[in-house]
Amino acid sequence: MGREATCAASWGARSGDVTVHLDSAEISARGAFRAKAALASLRDVRVSGDTLRFRAGADDVALQLGRAAQRWATALTTPPPSLAAKLGIRDGTRVAVDGAIDDSALADAIGTGRRTRGDADVIVARVDDAAALERVIDARASALAARVPIWVVYTKGRGAPLGETAVRDALRGRGLIDVKVASVSSTLTALQFVRRA
Repeated sequence: MGREATCAASWGARSGDVTVHLDSAEISARGAFRAKAALASLRDVRVSGDTLRFRAGADDVALQLGRAAQRWATALTTPPPSLAAKLGIRDGTRVAVDGAIDDSALADAIGTGRRTRGDADVIVARVDDAAALERVIDARASALAARVPIWVVYTKGRGAPLGETAVRDALRGRGLIDVKVASVSSTLTALQFVRRA
């Protein structure tokens, strides 16, 4: 989602100029005051003239966003895509899976498609170390050469055993490029790679 704007605002009893940021989970304001609210908790989202209005908990919120107010209202009221949709998995999608699927949201997303050991439309690899990633790349070499996309799912954060740079280096070194990113859960993230055309 990732929207940001600077505007005059009121949030409950507080008011002033703020920078408002909207991401997939929350809306936040910083500047004259600080406030944030989970998107799932917002109520009564509407546009009045050039002002976006909603309720966040017990607070009435008004953001003077000008012509962008309607676009923000639409973003706030449109449900985010499912994890399956973010990963490109639909009913009938053939999904090759590598590694232990240790996250229920990821398992549900994969379950939207059809797991396969043969030809696949997408590969989902759950790895947390360089050796496991190399094994997956080697095992899936023919599918990757045929431009089957691979999602590499790994633990996010500074203390993670396998970081984003290591994942990118390993796959770029094999002639693949990263084309998408998806947050899987509060602890997992995913990068999608495909063979260069």
